[in-house]
Amino acid sequence: MPIQTLRELTQHYPRAGRVDAIFLRPARLVPVVSVTEAIAEPGRGLIGDRRSMTRRTGESAQKREVTLIQAEHLPDIAGWLALPRLDPARLRRNLVVSGINLLAMRSLFPDIRLEWQFGDEVTLEVTGSCDPCSRMETELGEGAYNAMRGHGGVTARVLVGGIIRVSDAIRLRVSEPRNGDGEN
Repeated sequence: MPIQTLRELTQHYPRAGRVDAIFLRPARLVPVVSVTEAIAEPGRGLIGDRRSMTRRTGESAQKREVTLIQAEHLPDIAGWLALPRLDPARLRRNLVVSGINLLAMRSLFPDIRLEWQFGDEVTLEVTGSCDPCSRMETELGEGAYNAMRGHGGVTARVLVGGIIRVSDAIRLRVSEPRNGDGEN
């Protein structure tokens, strides 16, 4: 195999990921709703989630349309909190995914956009980390904020809307040069 550049290496994944769960947060401080599918819409996120109530325009405003968390991190967070198991609904992220490293789904390079196909219709771009909030202390107990640091998931914007379903595959769709605006 020829030596690959870091740019090339960051666009190869050992396998597809999978959507394990979908949660909508209808309002602040109310329980999340577990659904088997959701409509994703650019500028709004997942319809039915509280963030979808306002349409956002511009890349910066759209960076937090959807939140994702890694299923493989849940046992670690539970272990640090001395919990036998952690229900992902308590973390209030929209999508629980497995089989693919969420942090590796964000481009390292400002001029390369990694577009992720969720099922047959939806395309997302991972935009940043989704750090835990102070509410996690109330929800999970003392130390939850620090237990989740580095494991809180990621944020994403919707590039192409449609329906996301539980069990949808997640694959790299395209890697394209960006317009040089420097945003990720």
